Amino acid sequence: MWERLFDVLKDASLDTLITLPFLFGVYLLIEYIEHKSSDKLGKTLRKMGPFGSVGGAAIGAIPQCGFSVAASNLYAGRLISMGTLIAVYISTSDEAIPIILGEPKAVPILWKLILIKVGIAMVAGILVDVIIRLFCRKKEDEPFKELCADCDCEHHGILHSALHHTIHIIIFIFVINLLLGCVMEFAGEQTVEKMMMTNSWVQPIIAALIGFIPNCAASAVLTKLYIGGVVSFGALIAGLCTGAGVGLMVLFRTNKNLKQNFAIMGILYVIAAASGLIIQMI
Repeated sequence: MWERLFDVLKDASLDTLITLPFLFGVYLLIEYIEHKSSDKLGKTLRKMGPFGSVGGAAIGAIPQCGFSVAASNLYAGRLISMGTLIAVYISTSDEAIPIILGEPKAVPILWKLILIKVGIAMVAGILVDVIIRLFCRKKEDEPFKELCADCDCEHHGILHSALHHTIHIIIFIFVINLLLGCVMEFAGEQTVEKMMMTNSWVQPIIAALIGFIPNCAASAVLTKLYIGGVVSFGALIAGLCTGAGVGLMVLFRTNKNLKQNFAIMGILYVIAAASGLIIQMI
């Protein structure tokens, strides 16, 4: 048993170390973009008006939680529409993109993943705004004076922030690799496939629920399971469409209308599950 456990630990360590340089390079680039242009992107999003969902979907595709957090605050201040907020949430892929870039064999599906999620986000955001405009009365709420989340990244340099995020996610990846390795080694692949209902049409519905876990663990787990062939591409899309990182937590903190917040979650879930099911059938 100890030999098997040691083998799992060794494999998890090697898989994690191989990913490390790719992750650091990706986060270094992401931090550069965020520090240099995040304010400009936020202002642009606010100025787009009816086309906010299109801009929100494009901006949300940048793989970091900052824009989902910013969008939550902007929506709480009624500076963007619900459709734009949902577009940002759906297109956000959190840690999935860095993890895929860290797995050379999975890189070919990256653009497919991004384009599909951005497309879903644009259509969903526009539809939500159209439906609200047609059937709901718009309430004018006083905007919040403070639109910034409790984030300390802007007080540090790019290198420090990149190292911080890399260490944070690499620990998650190591734990996930270790847990998946233990499950595969001691429970067997068939058990894992049964738990995730592999090859079942229900899988995207389950994955969409997992995506609501409010940190990078959900997207990391789903991405690793997809790379390992345990979950389908449709299930991955479903889970990542609801995986808005900490954006939803910030929404519940800043937007006091709980009914509205749960409605947003419900819309996200229906869109994510339906999209995953359609993609899986295709």
